[in-house]
Amino acid sequence: MKTVLVATSKGGAGKTTIATHLAANAALQGHRTALVDADPQRSSHGWAQRRAALDSAVLPVDGTNRWKWQRGVPSDTERLIIDAPAGAMADELQSFLDVADAVVVPIQPSLLDIEASVPFLDSLARHPRVRGGELKVGLVANRLRPWTSTSRETLAMLERWPYPVVARLRDSQAYVVLAGLGKSLFDYHSANVRDHQSDWQPLLKWLAK
Repeated sequence: MKTVLVATSKGGAGKTTIATHLAANAALQGHRTALVDADPQRSSHGWAQRRAALDSAVLPVDGTNRWKWQRGVPSDTERLIIDAPAGAMADELQSFLDVADAVVVPIQPSLLDIEASVPFLDSLARHPRVRGGELKVGLVANRLRPWTSTSRETLAMLERWPYPVVARLRDSQAYVVLAGLGKSLFDYHSANVRDHQSDWQPLLKWLAK
């Protein structure tokens, strides 16, 4: 079972959007996929419920009890995506970090988001699996507006950090609409959608390694 933890130290960075899109992509590829929602807001859980009628349904799993959540994951699950609680540090994510194959950390192009991410990434760096190179960590520059100086400066700063920037996702209202439908960009095939889908390819390739 391949397991991806999506976590960040600040709410509103796009954590749930990334978690649900990764889950949808896995399900559309034919993998038996479960989505653990450890965030008290339960946004991922609601998204999975709205998707339940599709052939590419994703099983929602309650992850709010960080020590018992694994009981809800079927043994035949092939892809497991974990939507971590916002603001949690590494010591609060121990049961997820113990089983994850990769950690995806979304960061928005703002000084507040960047400053809030530093202590979280520092806490990850102290985890034995991260420190030993067993657990990889990738940054996702999220909600970018490439034509703005703020987005360009954010990317330049993140490129100097010790973790790789594995995707650059442009800002789009489509994500809000799709969340309400229980769907993702990967459910559609129009030219406009394909442009945004291409933003995800570096992340998907990094996770596949």
